[in-house]
Amino acid sequence: MYIAMNRFQVAKGSEEAFETVWRDRDSHLEGTPGFLEFTMLRGPAAADHTLYISKSRWASERAFRDWTTSESFRLAHKDAGSAKHMYLGPPIFEGFNVLEGI
Repeated sequence: MYIAMNRFQVAKGSEEAFETVWRDRDSHLEGTPGFLEFTMLRGPAAADHTLYISKSRWASERAFRDWTTSESFRLAHKDAGSAKHMYLGPPIFEGFNVLEGI
């Protein structure tokens, strides 16, 4: 199993707009081979931003990597640049191979 996460530092005052973008988007993930689950997490607030993490769970790292070169990935991210003003920099990607589950 593989976990793919992106950390977003969302500028103070943009939290509601950020959450709306994510809630209303068409992720194009359903039916993608190897895709298991998606979760968006809201973390702690700092003076200038609130931390969010997108977390997706995949059957394997290969399934995730295949998705990142697919048409569904391109469709899901086609408008990503329009929300740049909400972020304090680009998202930070972290990928993990699961060694043990609960």
